[in-house]
Amino acid sequence: MDRIIQIDAFSRITQVSRETIRSLIKYENLLVNANKNLNLVGKSTISTIWNRHFLDSAQVIDFVDKNDKSLLDLGSGAGLPGLVLAIAAKDRKLTFKVKLIEKSPKKVKFLKDTVRVLNLNVEVLQQNIL
Repeated sequence: MDRIIQIDAFSRITQVSRETIRSLIKYENLLVNANKNLNLVGKSTISTIWNRHFLDSAQVIDFVDKNDKSLLDLGSGAGLPGLVLAIAAKDRKLTFKVKLIEKSPKKVKFLKDTVRVLNLNVEVLQQNIL
């Protein structure tokens, strides 16, 4: 499916702002570039990242209690769904903090760099959860 069609469908379904779409495009670019070396998402899903990863992740926000103070993403890897939820939370003016737990130092670096670039309310922790 064409990327522009995917973005348009995502926008219609989620009803997010243009600013949120711009943030997700930045995240997409960072993810695609880092994926060449880190294997963050399956190569076969890169062409459908908006439907396969971003939309799947964003839909969870409707189930987050508006009074929650934090959200935990265990084994975060590429930051899905945590980073998408943090971006969507900004759009909806929700104040919960997202915590990403990842054991791989390389993936943790990717996550921290992405959080910094996108200015998100996210804490990244390098930890093995087992």
